[in-house]
Amino acid sequence: MKLVGMVSLGCPKNLVDSENVLGLLASKGYVITSSLEEAEIIIINTCGFIRPAVQEALDEILQCVELKKSGKCRHLIVMGCLTQRYGVAELTEKIPEVDLWLGVNTPHKVLDYLYKAYHQEKISKAPDDSPRLLTTPPFTAYLKIAEGCSHSCAYCLIPSLRGRLKSRPLDEIWHEASTLVASGVKELILVAQDTGAYGKDLAGNLSLAVVLKELARIPDLQWIRILYLNPSSITPELIDTIQHEPKICRYLDIPIQHASSKVLRKMGRKGDAAEYLELIASLRSQIPGLVLRTTLMTGFPGEDEQAFQELLEFVKKAQFDRLGVFPYYHEEGTRSYREKETVSFFEKRRRRREILKLQRSISRRKNEAAVGKNLCVLIEKKLGESVFAGRSYREAPDIDPKIIVKGEGLRPGNFINVTIGHAYTFDLTGTIER
Repeated sequence: MKLVGMVSLGCPKNLVDSENVLGLLASKGYVITSSLEEAEIIIINTCGFIRPAVQEALDEILQCVELKKSGKCRHLIVMGCLTQRYGVAELTEKIPEVDLWLGVNTPHKVLDYLYKAYHQEKISKAPDDSPRLLTTPPFTAYLKIAEGCSHSCAYCLIPSLRGRLKSRPLDEIWHEASTLVASGVKELILVAQDTGAYGKDLAGNLSLAVVLKELARIPDLQWIRILYLNPSSITPELIDTIQHEPKICRYLDIPIQHASSKVLRKMGRKGDAAEYLELIASLRSQIPGLVLRTTLMTGFPGEDEQAFQELLEFVKKAQFDRLGVFPYYHEEGTRSYREKETVSFFEKRRRRREILKLQRSISRRKNEAAVGKNLCVLIEKKLGESVFAGRSYREAPDIDPKIIVKGEGLRPGNFINVTIGHAYTFDLTGTIER
């Protein structure tokens, strides 16, 4: 019996890759363990997108190197964006204790290595339909519909790490979704580097809206959630589909990055504050109850005080329901790396704090408006005696706040109607609707 431990770092898209590796190994007789100390084989799926992610990956690898020296680990495998970014030769020189370095989209190379390590017969052909072992709660799963990105944002490494957009065939998506739902999944979360661009590289009239309509036909599926929509990919067809299909959560994650036209042009992005505000108003008028989340960046080269004030004013006017802010990282390999940094380390973070302070007041008002409303809540876990944490359509897992529910006889995976009683800056509390 060979025990395998997996560490998955980075975004949900990486998590899907990790689950595919685990599923493939489990189907070949390997036993998955949550204890790295007990694992004979440790696999780390890394992110290498920005500096903190690189450091997190290196720290994790070095911790597992210590397990290899003193514990039961015999094989340490590192895969993903870190290897794709820096290359096997450089990483091997720095950390020779790692037995195998792999880039992205390489699950079967893990299996091939282990066959060789244990003197087993190597499979001549990788199976076409690799199984998948979920690490999320059994009622929620991420569904990757495409890989790569064909945009050329100046600050982004994704196209060089993951390649250009490559949409999955619709029948493949349908089959995986149906299999997940048959196993008990009730919420599917659609992800890709550029979810809204789905189908642009495929023959025929395929689009994200077509995928949504097909998935909505799966009988026992209750929620379909969409993450990571470029503003330019929001079409009338997509809006119409969200309007008329009740299974699609009225929740859109639209990373806008900035509002100053000067900064956006330097970033290689389209639009400006006026266009974005018009889009937001249009979406809210056409999709009642819509929750909007965005991601912003502070300190991009050329973001002077005027540009930052434009961004701050935009946040005041847009009134996003959810908002994340990240300081700009000057990453080697990006086009923006050729630009001189114009904002200091401390100023980037000061600007970030100012936006988050503003957003806290907006979030508090948004939450207070929810008091007295009835929401359908998916129970996720028990917190204490008759106290549970859950989410409505308004919250995505891991990145958004929770709804704390008081009630008897609840179980994770239940959908229940909850009356919101109190609002806090982020979380809501409620009781079961009678």
